[in-house]
Amino acid sequence: MAPDTVSLRYFLVLAQELNFTRAAARIGIAQPALSARMRRLEAELGTALLVRNTRSVVLTTAGAALAESAPPALAALDRAWDTARSAAAGELGTLRIGYSLSTGAETVPALVDRLIRANSGLQVGAVPMATPEISPAVADGRIDAGITRGEQPGSGVRRYLLRRQRVGVQLAQHHPLAEHPEIEIADAAAYPLRLPDRAANPVIHDQLSALFRDIRPHPRFHTPAVSFDMSQRDLRDGVTLAPAGEAAVTASPAGLTWRPLRGAPSLTIHLVLPREQSPLHRRVRAVAKALAHELHWLPD
Repeated sequence: MAPDTVSLRYFLVLAQELNFTRAAARIGIAQPALSARMRRLEAELGTALLVRNTRSVVLTTAGAALAESAPPALAALDRAWDTARSAAAGELGTLRIGYSLSTGAETVPALVDRLIRANSGLQVGAVPMATPEISPAVADGRIDAGITRGEQPGSGVRRYLLRRQRVGVQLAQHHPLAEHPEIEIADAAAYPLRLPDRAANPVIHDQLSALFRDIRPHPRFHTPAVSFDMSQRDLRDGVTLAPAGEAAVTASPAGLTWRPLRGAPSLTIHLVLPREQSPLHRRVRAVAKALAHELHWLPD
């Protein structure tokens, strides 16, 4: 049976001091207790480690060999314990995140960066996914966590509110409505409104279209032929407005700007985790909660 590590660590102190009195004082135990430990260690190893006399301690050949080889072995063991503790705390492993494309401009990069910086042993990979597929992928384990725009339906998962964003419209900088710090919903409805394809995110599509439900005459909605049009020519030409969350402020291409809609309810971004959660999932939730508080993503 291998000796316990406490006795081994005590032996290393004694090997440095070569004096029971000084070694016991340095460790913080009584000298008889240290002597008993050393006798037990020698018995467990089946060999003498020390030559004792009334005034000094000398290492035997076996003792000198142990004093040389034990420190790196104990350091490796300490690293093993640290690794186990990190894994138990959710600070180690591989984390797969799927996210709604519209959260990739600001929310997801901030969370991924914080997870990596706070957990050096964690490997994080984030990929965009069709929003309706995220909750099922979390539930069946294809990904570990999801970031969705809107509270998406789905079983086998838990959803945590991560962020609230004001709703506004993305429009050309030269558009007449861009002169206003806020835009009335009825004024925005006077122009063609571009909404995301409902199949890509039914929750957000319905929430945005509901803003204009009571407007008469009904506004003209259209869906772009390309689901994520990087050129956004219809917006830059000043023909169309695009209802969008506040993240559009940082994601707007050249020539476009964003203005809030007065009185519009907020859009929400959610963290999606499995119903049965591991330490890694709990770690993600804790980091996300701290980040949301720090960046004022949620009202107090």
